[in-house]
Amino acid sequence: MNRSLLQLIVKIADTRSFTKSGQELNMTQPAVSRAVTTLEAELGVSLLIRDRRSGIQLTEVGERVIRIFREILLHYEKVDQEVSREKGLETGKVRIGAFPIASSYFIPRIIGQIAKFYPNIEFVIQEGTIAEIRGWMESRQIDAGFIIATDEQPVNAATYPVYQEKMFAVMRDDNPLTDREAITSNDLSRQPMIICRAGYEPPVMEWFQQGGVKPIEKFIIHNYATALNLVREGMAAAIMSELSLINMPERIVKRPLNPLGSREIQLAVPYPEDCSNAVRLFVETALTLFPNA
Repeated sequence: MNRSLLQLIVKIADTRSFTKSGQELNMTQPAVSRAVTTLEAELGVSLLIRDRRSGIQLTEVGERVIRIFREILLHYEKVDQEVSREKGLETGKVRIGAFPIASSYFIPRIIGQIAKFYPNIEFVIQEGTIAEIRGWMESRQIDAGFIIATDEQPVNAATYPVYQEKMFAVMRDDNPLTDREAITSNDLSRQPMIICRAGYEPPVMEWFQQGGVKPIEKFIIHNYATALNLVREGMAAAIMSELSLINMPERIVKRPLNPLGSREIQLAVPYPEDCSNAVRLFVETALTLFPNA
Protein backbone atom coordinates (compact mmCIF):
# COMPACT_ATOMS: atom_id res chain seq x y z
CA MET A 1 0.00 0.00 0.00
CA ASN A 2 1.78 3.12 -1.22
CA ARG A 3 1.07 6.83 -1.26
CA SER A 4 -0.27 6.84 -4.81
CA LEU A 5 -2.79 4.15 -3.96
CA LEU A 6 -3.97 6.04 -0.89
CA GLN A 7 -4.38 9.17 -3.00
CA LEU A 8 -6.42 7.22 -5.53
CA ILE A 9 -8.80 5.74 -2.95
CA VAL A 10 -9.34 9.13 -1.30
CA LYS A 11 -9.94 10.72 -4.70
CA ILE A 12 -12.58 8.08 -5.47
CA ALA A 13 -14.23 8.81 -2.12
CA ASP A 14 -14.34 12.51 -2.99
CA THR A 15 -15.51 12.22 -6.61
CA ARG A 16 -17.61 9.04 -6.23
CA SER A 17 -16.36 8.06 -9.67
CA PHE A 18 -13.63 5.76 -11.00
CA THR A 19 -13.59 7.68 -14.29
CA LYS A 20 -13.19 11.17 -12.77
CA SER A 21 -10.57 9.92 -10.32
CA GLY A 22 -8.57 8.33 -13.12
CA GLN A 23 -8.73 11.49 -15.22
CA GLU A 24 -7.51 13.66 -12.35
CA LEU A 25 -4.66 11.25 -11.55
CA ASN A 26 -3.81 10.38 -15.16
CA MET A 27 -4.90 6.75 -14.85
CA THR A 28 -7.09 4.69 -17.15
CA GLN A 29 -10.38 3.40 -15.82
CA PRO A 30 -9.23 -0.27 -15.97
CA ALA A 31 -6.08 0.66 -14.02
CA VAL A 32 -8.22 2.34 -11.36
CA SER A 33 -10.46 -0.72 -11.08
CA ARG A 34 -7.48 -3.07 -10.78
CA ALA A 35 -5.89 -0.93 -8.08
CA VAL A 36 -9.08 -0.84 -6.00
CA THR A 37 -9.65 -4.57 -6.40
CA THR A 38 -6.05 -5.32 -5.38
CA LEU A 39 -6.32 -3.11 -2.27
CA GLU A 40 -9.63 -4.63 -1.18
CA ALA A 41 -8.16 -8.11 -1.64
CA GLU A 42 -5.12 -7.11 0.42
CA LEU A 43 -7.28 -5.72 3.23
CA GLY A 44 -9.86 -8.50 3.02
CA VAL A 45 -12.82 -6.09 3.13
CA SER A 46 -14.90 -4.13 0.63
CA LEU A 47 -14.33 -0.39 0.80
CA LEU A 48 -16.63 0.62 -2.04
CA ILE A 49 -20.08 -0.28 -3.31
CA ARG A 50 -20.38 -0.11 -7.10
CA ASP A 51 -23.89 0.89 -8.16
CA ARG A 52 -24.72 2.05 -11.69
CA ARG A 53 -27.66 4.15 -10.49
CA SER A 54 -26.25 5.87 -7.42
CA GLY A 55 -22.57 5.71 -8.37
CA ILE A 56 -19.75 4.79 -6.02
CA GLN A 57 -20.64 4.60 -2.33
CA LEU A 58 -18.45 3.86 0.68
CA THR A 59 -19.14 0.89 2.91
CA GLU A 60 -19.21 1.47 6.66
CA VAL A 61 -15.67 0.16 7.03
CA GLY A 62 -14.75 2.16 3.93
CA GLU A 63 -15.85 5.37 5.67
CA ARG A 64 -13.59 4.58 8.62
CA VAL A 65 -10.64 3.50 6.50
CA ILE A 66 -10.84 6.56 4.22
CA ARG A 67 -10.66 8.79 7.29
CA ILE A 68 -7.42 7.04 8.31
CA PHE A 69 -6.07 7.28 4.75
CA ARG A 70 -6.68 11.05 4.82
CA GLU A 71 -4.70 11.32 8.04
CA ILE A 72 -1.83 9.28 6.59
CA LEU A 73 -1.71 11.52 3.51
CA LEU A 74 -1.62 14.59 5.76
CA HIS A 75 1.48 13.16 7.45
CA TYR A 76 3.07 12.48 4.05
CA GLU A 77 2.43 16.13 3.21
CA LYS A 78 3.99 17.28 6.48
CA VAL A 79 7.12 15.28 5.64
CA ASP A 80 7.28 16.94 2.22
CA GLN A 81 6.96 20.35 3.82
CA GLU A 82 9.71 19.70 6.36
CA VAL A 83 12.06 18.49 3.64
CA SER A 84 11.27 21.51 1.47
CA ARG A 85 11.72 23.81 4.44
CA GLU A 86 15.18 22.36 5.08
CA LYS A 87 16.02 23.06 1.44
CA GLY A 88 14.76 26.62 1.74
CA LEU A 89 11.63 26.00 -0.31
CA GLU A 90 8.36 26.63 1.56
CA THR A 91 5.66 24.41 0.04
CA GLY A 92 2.45 22.70 1.06
CA LYS A 93 -1.27 22.53 0.44
CA VAL A 94 -4.07 24.14 2.43
CA ARG A 95 -7.63 22.93 1.88
CA ILE A 96 -10.13 25.56 2.96
CA GLY A 97 -13.90 25.34 3.41
CA ALA A 98 -15.94 28.54 3.41
CA PHE A 99 -19.48 29.79 2.97
CA PRO A 100 -19.77 32.24 0.05
CA ILE A 101 -19.40 35.53 1.97
CA ALA A 102 -16.31 34.30 3.80
CA SER A 103 -14.89 32.90 0.58
CA SER A 104 -15.14 36.21 -1.24
CA TYR A 105 -14.17 38.52 1.63
CA PHE A 106 -11.48 36.78 3.67
CA ILE A 107 -9.77 34.19 1.49
CA PRO A 108 -8.43 36.39 -1.35
CA ARG A 109 -6.68 38.72 1.10
CA ILE A 110 -5.19 35.87 3.12
CA ILE A 111 -3.95 33.95 0.09
CA GLY A 112 -2.66 37.14 -1.54
CA GLN A 113 -0.61 37.96 1.55
CA ILE A 114 0.88 34.46 1.80
CA ALA A 115 1.66 34.27 -1.93
CA LYS A 116 3.91 37.33 -1.67
CA PHE A 117 6.38 35.34 0.42
CA TYR A 118 5.49 31.69 -0.25
CA PRO A 119 4.34 31.36 -3.87
CA ASN A 120 4.73 27.57 -3.85
CA ILE A 121 1.99 26.93 -1.32
CA GLU A 122 -1.13 25.53 -2.98
CA PHE A 123 -4.66 26.41 -1.90
CA VAL A 124 -7.82 24.40 -2.55
CA ILE A 125 -11.11 26.18 -1.80
CA GLN A 126 -14.44 24.42 -1.28
CA GLU A 127 -17.56 26.55 -0.95
CA GLY A 128 -20.59 25.22 0.88
CA THR A 129 -23.05 25.72 3.68
CA ILE A 130 -22.03 25.88 7.32
CA ALA A 131 -23.35 22.34 7.78
CA GLU A 132 -21.26 21.07 4.87
CA ILE A 133 -18.14 22.78 6.19
CA ARG A 134 -18.58 21.14 9.58
CA GLY A 135 -18.97 17.77 7.85
CA TRP A 136 -15.83 18.35 5.78
CA MET A 137 -13.86 19.12 8.93
CA GLU A 138 -15.12 16.00 10.66
CA SER A 139 -14.14 13.80 7.71
CA ARG A 140 -10.77 15.58 7.35
CA GLN A 141 -11.55 16.76 3.82
CA ILE A 142 -10.44 20.29 4.70
CA ASP A 143 -7.69 21.71 6.88
CA ALA A 144 -9.52 24.86 7.96
CA GLY A 145 -13.03 26.20 7.67
CA PHE A 146 -14.86 29.48 8.13
CA ILE A 147 -17.98 28.98 10.25
CA ILE A 148 -20.51 30.95 12.28
CA ALA A 149 -20.17 30.68 16.06
CA THR A 150 -23.04 28.78 17.70
CA ASP A 151 -23.59 26.88 20.94
CA GLU A 152 -22.62 23.68 19.09
CA GLN A 153 -18.96 24.20 18.29
CA PRO A 154 -17.13 21.64 16.10
CA VAL A 155 -15.64 18.68 17.96
CA ASN A 156 -11.84 18.25 18.06
CA ALA A 157 -11.25 21.65 16.51
CA ALA A 158 -9.65 24.91 17.57
CA THR A 159 -11.70 28.00 16.74
CA TYR A 160 -10.44 31.56 16.30
CA PRO A 161 -12.72 34.62 16.05
CA VAL A 162 -11.89 36.65 12.94
CA TYR A 163 -14.85 39.00 12.49
CA GLN A 164 -17.73 40.34 14.57
CA GLU A 165 -20.28 41.05 11.89
CA LYS A 166 -23.24 43.40 12.43
CA MET A 167 -26.73 42.42 11.29
CA PHE A 168 -29.19 44.78 9.57
CA ALA A 169 -32.85 44.84 8.66
CA VAL A 170 -33.10 44.97 4.85
CA MET A 171 -36.15 46.09 2.87
CA ARG A 172 -37.19 47.81 -0.33
CA ASP A 173 -37.20 51.61 -0.33
CA ASP A 174 -41.01 51.83 -0.44
CA ASN A 175 -41.45 49.84 2.78
CA PRO A 176 -42.96 52.08 5.53
CA LEU A 177 -40.31 50.83 7.97
CA THR A 178 -37.62 52.76 6.10
CA ASP A 179 -38.76 55.84 8.07
CA ARG A 180 -37.43 54.24 11.27
CA GLU A 181 -33.90 54.96 12.47
CA ALA A 182 -33.64 51.45 13.89
CA ILE A 183 -35.80 48.34 13.56
CA THR A 184 -37.16 46.27 16.44
CA SER A 185 -38.38 42.68 16.32
CA ASN A 186 -41.91 43.98 16.94
CA ASP A 187 -41.59 46.17 13.82
CA LEU A 188 -40.98 43.02 11.78
CA SER A 189 -43.61 40.87 13.48
CA ARG A 190 -46.11 41.38 10.62
CA GLN A 191 -43.56 41.48 7.80
CA PRO A 192 -43.07 38.42 5.58
CA MET A 193 -39.42 37.47 6.10
CA ILE A 194 -36.63 35.79 4.17
CA ILE A 195 -34.76 33.30 6.35
CA CYS A 196 -31.44 31.82 5.30
CA ARG A 197 -30.96 28.26 6.52
CA ALA A 198 -28.09 25.74 6.68
CA GLY A 199 -26.27 27.34 9.60
CA TYR A 200 -26.68 31.04 8.82
CA GLU A 201 -29.87 31.65 10.74
CA PRO A 202 -29.11 31.12 14.49
CA PRO A 203 -28.13 34.76 15.24
CA VAL A 204 -31.24 35.99 13.40
CA MET A 205 -33.62 33.65 15.22
CA GLU A 206 -31.98 34.44 18.56
CA TRP A 207 -32.56 38.17 17.93
CA PHE A 208 -36.26 37.55 17.28
CA GLN A 209 -36.51 35.33 20.36
CA GLN A 210 -35.06 38.08 22.55
CA GLY A 211 -38.01 40.26 21.52
CA GLY A 212 -40.53 37.46 22.00
CA VAL A 213 -41.41 37.46 18.29
CA LYS A 214 -41.76 34.54 15.91
CA PRO A 215 -40.98 35.74 12.36
CA ILE A 216 -43.28 35.03 9.42
CA GLU A 217 -41.01 32.81 7.31
CA LYS A 218 -42.14 33.38 3.72
CA PHE A 219 -38.95 32.30 1.90
CA ILE A 220 -36.33 29.79 3.07
CA ILE A 221 -33.13 30.16 1.07
CA HIS A 222 -29.39 29.40 1.18
CA ASN A 223 -27.96 32.20 -0.96
CA TYR A 224 -27.61 35.84 0.08
CA ALA A 225 -27.78 37.11 -3.52
CA THR A 226 -31.19 35.47 -3.89
CA ALA A 227 -32.32 37.18 -0.68
CA LEU A 228 -31.25 40.59 -1.98
CA ASN A 229 -33.10 40.08 -5.25
CA LEU A 230 -36.27 39.02 -3.44
CA VAL A 231 -36.06 42.12 -1.26
CA ARG A 232 -35.55 44.30 -4.33
CA GLU A 233 -38.72 42.85 -5.85
CA GLY A 234 -40.63 43.79 -2.71
CA MET A 235 -41.44 40.16 -1.90
CA ALA A 236 -40.25 40.24 1.73
CA ALA A 237 -37.89 41.83 4.22
CA ALA A 238 -34.79 40.18 5.65
CA ILE A 239 -32.16 40.41 8.32
CA MET A 240 -28.79 40.14 6.67
CA SER A 241 -25.16 40.38 7.62
CA GLU A 242 -22.87 43.34 7.10
CA LEU A 243 -20.59 41.65 4.57
CA SER A 244 -23.48 40.45 2.42
CA LEU A 245 -24.57 44.08 1.99
CA ILE A 246 -21.32 45.51 0.69
CA ASN A 247 -22.76 45.79 -2.84
CA MET A 248 -26.49 46.32 -2.42
CA PRO A 249 -28.72 46.51 -5.52
CA GLU A 250 -30.75 49.64 -6.18
CA ARG A 251 -33.96 50.23 -4.20
CA ILE A 252 -32.71 48.32 -1.16
CA VAL A 253 -32.41 50.05 2.20
CA LYS A 254 -30.75 48.75 5.35
CA ARG A 255 -31.45 49.84 8.93
CA PRO A 256 -29.67 48.93 12.18
CA LEU A 257 -31.38 46.61 14.62
CA ASN A 258 -32.60 47.55 18.09
CA PRO A 259 -31.23 45.87 20.11
CA LEU A 260 -28.10 45.47 18.04
CA GLY A 261 -27.65 42.13 16.30
CA SER A 262 -24.39 40.49 15.29
CA ARG A 263 -22.77 37.17 14.48
CA GLU A 264 -19.21 35.99 15.01
CA ILE A 265 -17.33 34.50 12.09
CA GLN A 266 -14.70 32.01 13.19
CA LEU A 267 -11.85 30.16 11.55
CA ALA A 268 -11.91 26.55 12.72
CA VAL A 269 -9.02 24.09 12.42
CA PRO A 270 -9.78 20.40 13.03
CA TYR A 271 -7.19 18.50 15.04
CA PRO A 272 -4.86 21.53 15.32
CA GLU A 273 -2.08 19.46 16.90
CA ASP A 274 -1.72 17.61 13.58
CA CYS A 275 -1.89 20.54 11.19
CA SER A 276 0.94 21.27 8.78
CA ASN A 277 3.22 24.31 8.65
CA ALA A 278 1.24 25.64 5.69
CA VAL A 279 -2.02 25.45 7.64
CA ARG A 280 -0.44 27.18 10.64
CA LEU A 281 0.78 29.91 8.32
CA PHE A 282 -2.74 30.32 6.90
CA VAL A 283 -4.21 30.68 10.41
CA GLU A 284 -1.52 33.11 11.56
CA THR A 285 -1.99 35.25 8.47
CA ALA A 286 -5.78 35.27 8.88
CA LEU A 287 -5.54 36.39 12.50
CA THR A 288 -3.04 39.10 11.59
CA LEU A 289 -5.18 40.50 8.78
CA PHE A 290 -8.47 40.12 10.66
CA PRO A 291 -7.83 40.49 14.40
CA ASN A 292 -11.51 39.95 15.28
CA ALA A 293 -12.41 43.23 13.54
